[in-house]
Amino acid sequence: MSRADQIFIDMCQDIIEDGTDTKGEKVRPVWEDGTPAYTIKKFAVVNRYHLAKEFPALTLRKTAIKSCVDEMLWVWQKKSNNIKELNSNIWNSWADASGSIGKAYGYQMGVKHSYKEGRMDQVDRVIYDLKNNPYSRRIMTNLYNHFDLHKMHLYPCAYSMTFNVTKNTDSDKLVLNGILNQRSQDVLAANNWNVCQYSVLLHMLAQVCDMQVGEFVHVIADAHIYDRHIPLVKELITREPLPAPTFWINPKVKDFYRFTTDDIRLENYQTHGQITKIPIAI
Repeated sequence: MSRADQIFIDMCQDIIEDGTDTKGEKVRPVWEDGTPAYTIKKFAVVNRYHLAKEFPALTLRKTAIKSCVDEMLWVWQKKSNNIKELNSNIWNSWADASGSIGKAYGYQMGVKHSYKEGRMDQVDRVIYDLKNNPYSRRIMTNLYNHFDLHKMHLYPCAYSMTFNVTKNTDSDKLVLNGILNQRSQDVLAANNWNVCQYSVLLHMLAQVCDMQVGEFVHVIADAHIYDRHIPLVKELITREPLPAPTFWINPKVKDFYRFTTDDIRLENYQTHGQITKIPIAI
């Protein structure tokens, strides 16, 4: 059975049974009708996924793999902050009339910085170091730029990725691992979406840097379930986990900037029914 499902079930049960309820407190998010969006939350949730063993897509309900990868590539590959370059509507609530979400996410990835090796943006620096300095302890990205926060329509939630390379004794290939730091997460709407996005990112970077995938570690400072999501989550985690899908990535792609959503797929992906019309707090 899918290990990712069990991780998700355990996390949700822990939040519901032992979390902090923010009802009646001063909170920023509201529902579409203007009602405060309260949550039950846990501090510092840490989940580990062994990508060499299985791909962590939930089977409790379907994760739209191509859509979530499209958003990841929008940030990491296109380095865009305009929803007109994104093939979904998930950022519409935070975009202005021009389609911009401000100096957030992809904008920060595209800013070039000066290094002794030359000027590079954060993505190119990661790829450069993985290929040339794989045992560096400084291979990371950071989107939480305080200088530009006031020009971001939404502060970054998943804000930092740290890469670390190890090696197995039974192989000459290096192993690429990654830690995603997230300040805040809507568990029902976004948890597996983000898990799948950054698992695919690790697969892509490992392939272009001639490495194997290792562990993906997800650190969430504020993991929360919104009040209107609780009944949906309770029903979701009663479902029986199914076998994990098999991940396929096009082995011909060796340049990160050549990947498209057609270069990845989940094979034998069995899932329970989808949950529709999830209310989103803004």
